[in-house]
Amino acid sequence: MSPAIRPLDPRDHDAVVDLSLRAWEPVFASLANVLRPSGIFELMHPDWRADQRAAVLSVCEGGNVWVAELDDRVIGFVAVRLHPEDEMGEVYMIAVDPDHQRTGVGSRLTSFALDRIKDAGLPLAMVETGGDPGHAPARRTYERAGFVELPISRFFKRL
Repeated sequence: MSPAIRPLDPRDHDAVVDLSLRAWEPVFASLANVLRPSGIFELMHPDWRADQRAAVLSVCEGGNVWVAELDDRVIGFVAVRLHPEDEMGEVYMIAVDPDHQRTGVGSRLTSFALDRIKDAGLPLAMVETGGDPGHAPARRTYERAGFVELPISRFFKRL
């Protein structure tokens, strides 16, 4: 059975935060592996869960957020930001409950977000993700959706 996608309701906030933290735990573990030897991870993410909780709640309050729901349970979400000044829409934040990853939910949410951007009359869509191993599943999803990767190098140095 395929999940329904519907607008976020305030009663969904806790479920969206909870699934996001579980979904992003391996991502932050990957970032820690890459950045911890230099001491940078602790500077950037002293409490990644608290930071991500605040970021997700902020996005939830900003509008243009939809959830994937299956059997009355929120199993994913996507947030879109529109940048008409740049003629571009952005898949700003997306997460799928780990119990439902690799089942097509992320692809459905990505496609849904792209349709919202297109419906807004914007000819270009963008999404950002990390280049570390923890973000590999996200990169595969975006590649399957037809995104073209523009490699960007971002460097950090502990001072």
